[in-house]
Amino acid sequence: MTNTGDATATAHEARSLDETTAEESGRNANRSTTPESEGFKSFIRGGWADRDETLPAPREQAAFAASRRERVSAAFPGQRLIIPAGDMKQRANDTDYPFRAHSAFAHLTGWGSDSEPGAVLVMEPAGDAGHTATVYFRERAGRDSEEFYANPAIGEFWIGARPSLAHVAADLQLEARGIADLDQVVDAVDTATLVLREADLAVTERVDHARLRYAAEAALSTNAADTPFSLEVNAEHEPDAELARVLSELRLVKDDYEVAELRAAVDATERGFAEVLAELPRITSEVRGERVIEGVFATRARLDGNDVGYASIAAAGPHATILHWTRNDGPVVPGDLVLLDAGVERDSYYTADITRTFPVNGTFSPVQRQVYEAVLEAADAAFRIVRPGAIFREIHAAAMEVIAKRTAEWGFLPVSAEESLRPENQFHRRYMVHGTSHHLGLDVHDCAQARRSMYLDGVLEAGMVFTIEPGLYFQPDDLTVPEEFRGIGVRIEDDILVTADGAENLSAGIPRTADEVEAWVRGARG
Repeated sequence: MTNTGDATATAHEARSLDETTAEESGRNANRSTTPESEGFKSFIRGGWADRDETLPAPREQAAFAASRRERVSAAFPGQRLIIPAGDMKQRANDTDYPFRAHSAFAHLTGWGSDSEPGAVLVMEPAGDAGHTATVYFRERAGRDSEEFYANPAIGEFWIGARPSLAHVAADLQLEARGIADLDQVVDAVDTATLVLREADLAVTERVDHARLRYAAEAALSTNAADTPFSLEVNAEHEPDAELARVLSELRLVKDDYEVAELRAAVDATERGFAEVLAELPRITSEVRGERVIEGVFATRARLDGNDVGYASIAAAGPHATILHWTRNDGPVVPGDLVLLDAGVERDSYYTADITRTFPVNGTFSPVQRQVYEAVLEAADAAFRIVRPGAIFREIHAAAMEVIAKRTAEWGFLPVSAEESLRPENQFHRRYMVHGTSHHLGLDVHDCAQARRSMYLDGVLEAGMVFTIEPGLYFQPDDLTVPEEFRGIGVRIEDDILVTADGAENLSAGIPRTADEVEAWVRGARG
């Protein structure tokens, strides 16, 4: 985002907390029937039992989050860092999407699905001590306030209990202050202050304008009225981009807590897949059977975690050839394959990302099995590459050698496999245009802002977690393949942990070989 203009406060900056609250509660003020009589107001403010103010023990991830903040502090000595959680996003009129805090905020605070919308983490320089960390959020209002009963966005009468400052401070082992106090942070912003720009555009705008004010005042204080200074804040503000990069690369190697959460996410996902198979009779009887698959898995995700980690792909028949098929509105027909790409997201936000492809009737046709076993061969070849010291892109290269070899053998390529693998050719990629691996963690495509040298060209280290997910997709109208292959899509995706001496397939417990998958489906169908 590019901002230009004078160094005056924005309208957003100048708005009071009361004005913001009024806007949130008034999106449908024209149909509000909230009583306004003094009698009602007096009556609703009293007669409540005392709150249980017992403070919680620190959550498990608090110590891990503190360690992560120490590493960030070392990377930015003397600089104020502002990492927002983000705010609610409107879905339609007065309804919002479920809130999910920005992953960097969650990583550095340990606050997951119970985090407060609009919260902001500020790391303030503290000399030799590095930084002091404070989380700012809108604390709960008292029961004697109108917010309590009249504000459907944040009032406890509407959305349930909200935490106090003391509760959050004890829970996260962080200093906690009210969101109104964030004004003092913004007032102190200088050009060395960094903000995670993408997390909350309103906060970013406030910081940008505060930096402009600071620059203008600095120019005037040096009696350099004739010296031009820029009032433009580049959308790719390089210091801010450096903060985003560091926070992204910090997540490349997972700590013990993160690995444990990813294991739990995989285990929950395995349960979800099994429950989908158990519902196959109903799935095949519905016109929109793919929606049943989606719904069954989503139920497990909500029972065992916060939600699905991304929009589930429940692709049956030719829909399996569409890489990101999330409409999920087609039938599930015996004789077809189902490609299910789904993952449970834990309350900590760590998510699994697993794909299995299975025959609806429990038996692969000869051509389906041929394609399936080629994809499995590619996945196994990629897995054998994984060890500390290997290069991330070598995983993809290993899978592509198999894909090129098999599609050449089947006569689909205009050249040999060796020729197709040359950078100037890549004919085999027609049937698998996506990459083989991506890092996994708080985001399904984790660490996305890391440098190429740390990601694609990065060296594997123990503690890294990523997917291996080769596939073959033959579009229904692809005339380069025989008719019997058209409409077949297969992907096998596993979540891989790099260990001290090799790798562990975290999702190996979910059937992978063709024989195992057939037995799995038949067993579920009874």
